[in-house]
Amino acid sequence: MASHHPFNGPYQGEHLSRVAFPLGGIGAGMICVEGSGAFSHVSLRHRPEIYNEPMLFSALAIRGEHPDARILEGPVPTWKIFGPTGTGGGAWGKTYGLPRFAEATFTARFPFATVALSDERLPVQAELTAWSPFTPGDADHSSLPVAMLEYRFTNRSEQPQELVYSFHAANFMKKGEAAHGVRGVDNGFVLWQQGTEAAPWDAGTFRAEIVGKAKVDSRWFRGSWFDSLTMVWNAIAEGATPEHPAVDDGELPSPGGSLYVPFRLAPGEARTIRVRLCWHVPVSNVQHDSGVEVVAADECECNTSCKTELSTYRAWYVGQFAGIDDVAAYWATNADALRERSALFTDTFYNSTLPSEVLEAIAANLTILKSPTVLRQEDGRLWCFEGCCDSDGCCHGSCTHVWNYAQAIPHLFPDLERSLRWTEFHECQDERGHQNFRADLPIRPSNKHTFHAAADGQLGGIMKVYREWRISGDTDWLRSFWPQVRQSLLYCINTWDPDHEGWVIEPHHNTYDIEFWGPDGMCTSFYLGALMAGTRMAEALGDNPEPFATLAARCRDRLEQDLYNGEYFIQQIRWTGLHTPDPLEEARHRSPYTPDQQELLLKEGPRYQYGNGCLSDGVLGSWLALMCGLGQIADGEKITSHLRAVHRYNLRHDLSLHANPQRPGYALGREGGLLLCTWPHGDALSLPFVYSNEVWTGFEYQVAAHLIQMGCVNEGLEIVRIARSRYDGRVRNPFNEYECGHWYGRALSSYGMLAALSGARYDALERTLYLQPRVSGDFQAFISTATGFGLVGVRDGQPFLDVRAGVIPVDRIEYHP
Repeated sequence: MASHHPFNGPYQGEHLSRVAFPLGGIGAGMICVEGSGAFSHVSLRHRPEIYNEPMLFSALAIRGEHPDARILEGPVPTWKIFGPTGTGGGAWGKTYGLPRFAEATFTARFPFATVALSDERLPVQAELTAWSPFTPGDADHSSLPVAMLEYRFTNRSEQPQELVYSFHAANFMKKGEAAHGVRGVDNGFVLWQQGTEAAPWDAGTFRAEIVGKAKVDSRWFRGSWFDSLTMVWNAIAEGATPEHPAVDDGELPSPGGSLYVPFRLAPGEARTIRVRLCWHVPVSNVQHDSGVEVVAADECECNTSCKTELSTYRAWYVGQFAGIDDVAAYWATNADALRERSALFTDTFYNSTLPSEVLEAIAANLTILKSPTVLRQEDGRLWCFEGCCDSDGCCHGSCTHVWNYAQAIPHLFPDLERSLRWTEFHECQDERGHQNFRADLPIRPSNKHTFHAAADGQLGGIMKVYREWRISGDTDWLRSFWPQVRQSLLYCINTWDPDHEGWVIEPHHNTYDIEFWGPDGMCTSFYLGALMAGTRMAEALGDNPEPFATLAARCRDRLEQDLYNGEYFIQQIRWTGLHTPDPLEEARHRSPYTPDQQELLLKEGPRYQYGNGCLSDGVLGSWLALMCGLGQIADGEKITSHLRAVHRYNLRHDLSLHANPQRPGYALGREGGLLLCTWPHGDALSLPFVYSNEVWTGFEYQVAAHLIQMGCVNEGLEIVRIARSRYDGRVRNPFNEYECGHWYGRALSSYGMLAALSGARYDALERTLYLQPRVSGDFQAFISTATGFGLVGVRDGQPFLDVRAGVIPVDRIEYHP
């Protein structure tokens, strides 16, 4: 039997195996600290480099009568020894063969990670706390290309100890044979690589420096085979502190650099040594487009990112800092204050009485914001992949139907979330109201609008405009692009409900990467939410809401009466009598039906539908409406019945006998998970939609949050526990919930459980705090708004709001126990 990892508790033993916790800023690059204290997944060049584990480590030497030395890491996970690239050759270039501490324990308190190292053979204990700035409402400081390592050493012996701490890095910025090297700075070194005319994006720098005094070795031994690491280890083992200046121009470059700090500890004494890390990569070759021409500078009125000779992505921080020395100076000046602010967030977030599995799920997935999934371009706007492949982003363009699920950014960094809305309704939308659901990078207008709009993505965006308006309280912001929002809604009506029947009936593209033919509960619930949001926004701006209000009433009737089977919401598959050509004609230019698929079409209808299936996302639009502040848009009893059916039919505690011919790696064997769809009454299709048998990260939290909001708290928490049990560190990284790539954006739906359990929603327009908890009795939980964050809850039977940072103006608390 596998050992149990306590939710929100420390990782030990076998649960350390896959732990890798991201450090870095939003859209600024990533370095992960592992459960052992090692560093990996180093991705500083505006793209993921998953499993990239350069020679980057710290060490401790003990001088004196009984000299000893250790890498400041715990045991090497066994999966690294054989299997990954290069291990058949003995793991050349790795530090796995160097002595290290016997035991490690990893504890996460986002954005802080702590690795406690112990070894009974040593008189000293060590502890690493690694972090990078993260403060809700402060997007800029949370986007810095920096990290801090804090090593604390405690003398547990009865004798004074003479010690040497050291930090070492091979020049992992080196690419090819262009000029590169190591240069010394005060108490630190810089790894550098020049770009070339053919590859300017190769240029980059990384800087490490001790806070305080250090001896700097900018010139490692230049030899062959294993000479460099051998000589570095010789110095460590001897307790030496070599100092060498950088090599002169024209000489053979140094392979790496080292920093040494000798110090003494009296019995029982402790000391912390801090290492500031930062990096600067000025140019990238990252670009994603829809096969369109880049808009000429004199035709562009959107933002400066279009007005550049390089049609490639430039990070926000590059526009703020001219080079590595500027980043380092700013980091040195502001590190202490940023630590204090980050710690305030951490202390406030974890000062909660909510269930531990929920806190773990929310915090673990906030690491997505520090991963290469998220980019922030030079003008400050957010742009996201869906997830990360090993060496590139996966599924580009802030995909609207995926990022519908994510609930963290609008509350933690609402200005960044509003930038996504602006892109959707401006650069991604044409005069008809058609939206490309994937934005180009650099963000720019597209003149190609030939692929399907995504029904769930575009309709969800209209609801999210309403959400951003209520979170910010800024009606001028809403008014600034209401015409585009209105046109988008009209496009949705005319395209998918041209006869104004009240449902999404024409074939409609969606998050499963296919088109549903005929009305279904999932997309029709989005339609209802968008119509209601459009009605309220039109009323507030003095526009005519009547067309939207009338259609919303009709839509609700359709959803509740025609798409509800008495237990859950379904799809009515239709492919004849529509405005759209038949499926064969519609698919001819994109993914033609094979002869075998054509034969199946005659028997069952269009490929990739769900029909009478119980779809876990079956009322997803209703959940998003709740999260956007629109309230309960459909019959609550029927919504609850659907969610209970999903829990009853789709949740599996053991998948050993579940047949999944699709992508099984997300959950399989003795693991549990929530299936996307089941057909409990025996009418499954031969070829249902393409992901139907899978377990997706993120949608489990959506269902869990929705269940909790509808009063089914135990059922919701059960789903969370099963999901997080798959990410306990043994097989999967607890801080990397993946689906179509690592650090998959949909997992930010986990933040929605915060609002579900606490029942807290702040409306900045009304200056009202709504509180309808699903937690009985007294409780407290984290809340973040556009202007501040703190704790909200019930104390001695009375509602309270305790603001810890900024301000949250509240004229009224509307409390419903």
